[in-house]
Amino acid sequence: MDKNTITGLLLITAIIIVFTIYNRPSQEQIAEQQRLRDSIELIESQRLESSTKLDLQHDSAIQNENSVINKGSNVSDFFSAGSPYVDLAADSISSASGLNDDSILSPSIVTAKEEIVVLENEKIRLKLNTLGGKIQSVQLKEYLRYTGDSLHLFASDEEARFNLELFNRNSIRISTENELFTPILSADGKSVIMRLQHSPHQYIDLVYSLNEDDYMLDFDIRIIGMRNGLHPESLSNFRLNWEQKIRQQEKGRAFENRYSRIHYKYDRLDDQKLSESKNDQKELSEPIKWFAFKDQYFSAIVISDKPFSNTILSSELLNDSAYIKDYKAEVWAPVEISTESDLISAGFNYYFGPVHYNTLKSYDDGVNNSDKLELEEIVSLGYKWLSWVNKWFVIPVFNFFLSLDWSMGIIILILTLMVKIIISPLTYKSYMSSAKMRVLRPQIQEIEKKYPGQEQDIMMKRQQATMELYNKAGVSPMSGCLPMFIQMPVLLALFFFFPSAIELRQQSFLWADDLSTYDSLISWSGNIPIITRFLGNHISIFCLLMTITNVIYTKYNMSSMDTGQQTMPGMKSMPLIMSIFMFFFLNSYPSGLNYYYFLSTLITIVITTIMKKVIDEDKILAQLEENKKKPKKKSGFMARLAEAQKLQEKQAREQAKQNAKRNYRN
Repeated sequence: MDKNTITGLLLITAIIIVFTIYNRPSQEQIAEQQRLRDSIELIESQRLESSTKLDLQHDSAIQNENSVINKGSNVSDFFSAGSPYVDLAADSISSASGLNDDSILSPSIVTAKEEIVVLENEKIRLKLNTLGGKIQSVQLKEYLRYTGDSLHLFASDEEARFNLELFNRNSIRISTENELFTPILSADGKSVIMRLQHSPHQYIDLVYSLNEDDYMLDFDIRIIGMRNGLHPESLSNFRLNWEQKIRQQEKGRAFENRYSRIHYKYDRLDDQKLSESKNDQKELSEPIKWFAFKDQYFSAIVISDKPFSNTILSSELLNDSAYIKDYKAEVWAPVEISTESDLISAGFNYYFGPVHYNTLKSYDDGVNNSDKLELEEIVSLGYKWLSWVNKWFVIPVFNFFLSLDWSMGIIILILTLMVKIIISPLTYKSYMSSAKMRVLRPQIQEIEKKYPGQEQDIMMKRQQATMELYNKAGVSPMSGCLPMFIQMPVLLALFFFFPSAIELRQQSFLWADDLSTYDSLISWSGNIPIITRFLGNHISIFCLLMTITNVIYTKYNMSSMDTGQQTMPGMKSMPLIMSIFMFFFLNSYPSGLNYYYFLSTLITIVITTIMKKVIDEDKILAQLEENKKKPKKKSGFMARLAEAQKLQEKQAREQAKQNAKRNYRN
């Protein structure tokens, strides 16, 4: 060994000695490292003890498990066969799981066992079960069932199901619903981590965080230490299952069933829904942002941070007295992968709350149009072309009166008066059109006498003469229909508004103890043939009053609006038949809606009576007679009608000639 080599080795040795002395840890650092090793050894011993107990609890279940692909699995099999041991630094583990020295979480992991953990705020109370790490119960604290009991969207494992399904690289499957998780509670009680742990480096976290005074729950799925061990399918999408039986929350089961359905919204597109009247299933390959398990007034909505890539939704009608429908969703949720912390995750939100327009719409406050959730679209406000009336007029006015803390019966009365005032110009125009035709009734009757009979050519001449009279007098038969057509959107919008207004729920007025459902002051048990089929086992007093008032108005209107023209047999009685039919149709509808119709018809009778007294029909007739003296140019409509009548008359004459020739030959 030459001199230079020896010198080099001596220098390297000196450098190593100096570097070692300089970087030697202090006594405090040595103590901290020892504490960390002791903590890891303690957690590992607890994990081994927990794993032994879990194996004993699940041996029989594992032996009969039919859903395992390729080979049976438990959590140990899944983690061990799925990923090699990865030695992560303690600070890396803490960073990935959200646990660090400054965290409000207390990572005191205990031996896994089935227990219930409660999260709650001012609005909702959630019960989480360590078996499956899932939400077992959701109570809406501000509401009650129609029976007066606490209102739960679901309250047991039999009513709701959540399952995360994963596959490791050896195709061993784990279903979280069969595994026992360990809860890690936050100090303020608003967050909890449900942890399924194999080692300090390999575990699955289901993280639930509940905000103050909110119906929205944050939910995250985090998988640590399995990036190299999961099957490629599980590395791209988490496969999840949600199921929920929909409880009967309202008195009117049939009506509640009509408004209970699954809604879903395509990413950046409109919302859609499954059928509410039959069993239905949809397989959606296009991305969807959220889906909603909705009953009449409440909903559970699952919202994904990234749109679900594939979704299967199904709805099944139930005959069970306690439930009305069974909803199921199987989804594939895209994941995010962090190579630095070996973290695989997906984020979601749950909405558990009322189907209330303003509440749902508030979640889009300050959000860009392209990112809006549009959860309010699950509120049934009518067809797309009609719902704007409720969104921009009815709901704001209704909410304003609610803010005054008035009785709900008074609010509906004021709302009805406002609607009547708004459409009063159209009502006046319609009445004037009918009045003009009514004062011409004697002249119409003269035309009827001049052209008696029901032969086709006679009827055509009679109709032509009538149109000629109307044209000379300046009267358009269609002018009375147009105002009615214009006000129809308002009337139809209110028809959809009242059954969807949760504000009416359990609000009493007079004999109705709940304006959101039918009032049953008259009711009976048992089955009465025909009657029970169409009316159920009750008679709604508000519906009965509405029907009586409508019949009175119809008869009054028929007599006062008679223009003298002949009508088809049975047509005169049709309005009365329709009024009675509405009783059978609306008997099970909300008493608030029938109360509105009763008030609306009553106010219409009053307005019509006032108009009849105020408007001088003699002056109207005099004006029409003056119009006859003026040269008249037929309007486009009247000209087309006259032309059509002439053409029809010509065709009738030709047909008559052909019939005459045919009879002569025979």
